[in-house]
Amino acid sequence: MPGASRPGNSETLCGLAGEAAGRVSSNEARAAVEAVWRSESARIVGALARYTGDFPLAEDLAQEALAEAIVSWSVNGIPLEPAGWLLTAGRRRAIDTFRRRSAQDEKYALLARNLVQEEPGVDTLFNPDAIDDDVLALMFISCHPVLSKEARIALTLRVVGGMGSDEIAKAFLVPLPTIQGRITRAKKTLAAAHIPFAVPEPHEIPERLGSVLHVVYLIFTEGSFASSGDSWMRTELVGEAQRLARVLVRLAPEPEVYGLLALMELTAARFPARLDPDGNPVLLADQDRRRWDQSAIRRGRAALARAVSATQGLGTYGLQASIAECHAIARTTEDTDWQRIVVLYEALGRLTRSPVVELNRAVAVAMASGPAAGLKLVDSLAARGELEGSQLLPSVKGEMLTRLGRHAEAEEALKLALGRTTNAAERTALERKIAQLGKK
Repeated sequence: MPGASRPGNSETLCGLAGEAAGRVSSNEARAAVEAVWRSESARIVGALARYTGDFPLAEDLAQEALAEAIVSWSVNGIPLEPAGWLLTAGRRRAIDTFRRRSAQDEKYALLARNLVQEEPGVDTLFNPDAIDDDVLALMFISCHPVLSKEARIALTLRVVGGMGSDEIAKAFLVPLPTIQGRITRAKKTLAAAHIPFAVPEPHEIPERLGSVLHVVYLIFTEGSFASSGDSWMRTELVGEAQRLARVLVRLAPEPEVYGLLALMELTAARFPARLDPDGNPVLLADQDRRRWDQSAIRRGRAALARAVSATQGLGTYGLQASIAECHAIARTTEDTDWQRIVVLYEALGRLTRSPVVELNRAVAVAMASGPAAGLKLVDSLAARGELEGSQLLPSVKGEMLTRLGRHAEAEEALKLALGRTTNAAERTALERKIAQLGKK
């Protein structure tokens, strides 16, 4: 990702080298642990899985290392290389675990002896040449057919994306205990099935590619529109999703893989204009399109062309990429081909049956045929109980009511959206809109 040091660089991930910054509070230590887990979880778990040959154990070891770090860092300070610290702690716990097991099983005794003899340094575990394979293997094992589709996605988002269970629950629009249960059962299932930690054989890849693509898409979506926290976007998640998509293109150059990569490139091209100098979100209609990344647009259009040329009809990611392309090539909001976007959303809706897609179609209809037409579709979604509990529907409804001059109703809808919003930047944007309505 631009501006970030590549994990595996011996200058950036060198274990416990350097002195800690000094004693910090437990809250500061916890925040530091959460930050490093967010950006490095896949690499830490992947390296531990390669090291131990046991994916469920590797994830448990990583979690134990996180708990140890919260205590240690609050006393000794945050190390200069926190990812290296966590990996070293996880490796030591692996050795202790295998030593305990060796008393009951000769297989574990051999593993324990080998681990102690090897004693690899952090540089070895974070070998740049092994990182891609580690993360890719982690993706495919998290999406193994032995797991349900829901469990595959939840586990991969948790382990590879570093997302919290609460964030995953919000992405799925399901209760938090449901997600926690899926993750726990998934890990137990993988352990019981003795799934090896490795990139699948070529003939196994098509069966498991769909779930992998869905997971990468959700990681990108969470990075693009953070469901909670202070920031509107999480660029580390966006960068990770894009990197994984590029790895997948090399591994499985299928039309939908190109479609997903195209969608990411075309969407991320707008990111330089999505925030104002204070970090507040800027809506599409208000963005300075001169700031859009033209290189990313060219890459996205090239990937979309590959997807189109290789198939008789686009899939869900290719259709979304086509919508993003309509925005990317338009000089202004008014110049956008909204009628084409409506048609594309109709096709996408037939494939996905998603209320979020239907809501986006309503927005496109409002732009193509006026806010009254769009509002009719939004009200239909609400009448069916779609997106109940989400801030998306009342937020869109508030925008349409504002355009219709129905300010009191718009304010009511936006206040409902505000009450459902946990992202600080999004809350600020909604509060500003409500304040503006109050002046009219």
